Amino acid sequence: MPQKLDAAAVRVWCAGALEALGREREEIDAINVYPVADGDTGTNLYLTAESAATAVEAVFAAHEAGPGGFGAAGEPETSAVIRAMAHGALLGARGNSGTILAQLLRGIAERVAEGGGVAEALDRAAVLAREAVAHPVEGTVLTVADAAAAGARAAGPGDAAAARAAYEAAREALAATPDRLDVLARAGVVDAGGMGLLAVLRALVAAVTGETPAAPARGPVPVAGPVAGHEQASASAGACGGEGPAFEVIYLLEAGDPAVAVLRARLDALGESLVVVGGDGLWNVHVHVDDAGAAVEAGVEAGRPHRIRITHLAGTTAPVPEQVQRAVVVVVPGEGLAGLCAQAGAVTVLARPGEPPASGELVDAIRRAHAREVVLLPNSAELRHTAAAAAEQARTEGVRVALVPTRAAVQGIAALAVHEPARRFDEDVVAMTAAAGATRYAELAVAEHRSWTTAGVCQAGDVLGLIDGDVAVIGTDLTATAVAVLDRMLAAGGELVTLVLSADLPDGPGTAARLERHVRDAHLAVDTVVYESGHGASPLLIGVE
Repeated sequence: MPQKLDAAAVRVWCAGALEALGREREEIDAINVYPVADGDTGTNLYLTAESAATAVEAVFAAHEAGPGGFGAAGEPETSAVIRAMAHGALLGARGNSGTILAQLLRGIAERVAEGGGVAEALDRAAVLAREAVAHPVEGTVLTVADAAAAGARAAGPGDAAAARAAYEAAREALAATPDRLDVLARAGVVDAGGMGLLAVLRALVAAVTGETPAAPARGPVPVAGPVAGHEQASASAGACGGEGPAFEVIYLLEAGDPAVAVLRARLDALGESLVVVGGDGLWNVHVHVDDAGAAVEAGVEAGRPHRIRITHLAGTTAPVPEQVQRAVVVVVPGEGLAGLCAQAGAVTVLARPGEPPASGELVDAIRRAHAREVVLLPNSAELRHTAAAAAEQARTEGVRVALVPTRAAVQGIAALAVHEPARRFDEDVVAMTAAAGATRYAELAVAEHRSWTTAGVCQAGDVLGLIDGDVAVIGTDLTATAVAVLDRMLAAGGELVTLVLSADLPDGPGTAARLERHVRDAHLAVDTVVYESGHGASPLLIGVE
């Protein structure tokens, strides 16, 4: 077991932290009374850690594939792994607690990437986290982070000693949080964010020593359940008074440092619980406000906000939508398909290039569907485990979920086309599964570098035609390659061809017309339908039913 926070240890740490937060998520949610008693601190920390862990695994997968797909020896650079961890956390940060965790991981990544040890990393993390919060409050996760940093600094040499000391100091600081924040004392709980950080630090100790410290008692006062904690929530109202602002606004922002400084001042005047984390042109902005539109507009003036999330906070009087009997949740690779599926009544989750949705995003979509029964279409083989985890989580919340293992968007379209809410749930799932299974799928992609494939060696810039996930055709022209793929697929028969074209494809309408004409002339009695996937998706998706 390594005694240093190297690439392997970072990987083990992220996996361990995710496992620990998953195990303690509900307990952390239950004691969440500050800054808003909305019972989601554990969930937000879990989703943030999940995004960090996914980014780390992607670095290892790319390294193991190696240049040209031939594999690589050893491990990736520690700096690349830990920066990926921080970047993943930044992209996936949720809520006040998750945003602060992302900044803590950023500070750790900065020092470790420069060759620093755990003590230096935790020290930098605590400083950055405190700087990110507009109005730091003692008795919160910031206090626990400070204590962890102080404990690590006072430890003997080496990452193992620093990690152990940081954990012990954080454990003591967490137990004392009710003494430093009245709302925690009145609710009879320790700080939820601090409890989550302690779980992360416990995983850090395990990663660098191989020994997992025993989980601590939850402070000197009894831990409250969700109801008891929430009944005390009025004491935690912030500067806006009353029950606090109505909305939580979160978005990623591409902007420079001067614009972000102006944005901080504007948002601080608009609301409370302001946390802005990140750097190098990419930021994660979190704030609680009454005027959500003004918070988003401030982001637009500062730069380019995206992944905007606006959530009604607990205690507001937002209307609850009436629960429906059945809904379909579908993952789509572009805005165009999202619109198409939404028109068919589905709840959509957008999968951006290189940014597959986490299980938490799928769970959120299932909740948004507000249905007793949900059919989940992941539309990607890589999402099968993520979708299964989301389905399992939703089932614990009383939703009946069926996962149809669609591996491509065209299979999802086929399944959605036969969806019939009036049928019995099992019959509807069987029909959708059969439609998806009867749809062969293909994708055209452009090779980024020279590599070996199942169809031979390709060069950078070649057009690859993948059928059912394997490279079957290598060409130099997209239309000609698409024709070759279509002919191979239709050689086994078919009645309907579905073409999904990216909005980025040059002369997309012309390409679609040429492919339709080829199908009509070369394959009698085969119909063709064409959809647009939007920007950033694969150049062309093909389905044959």
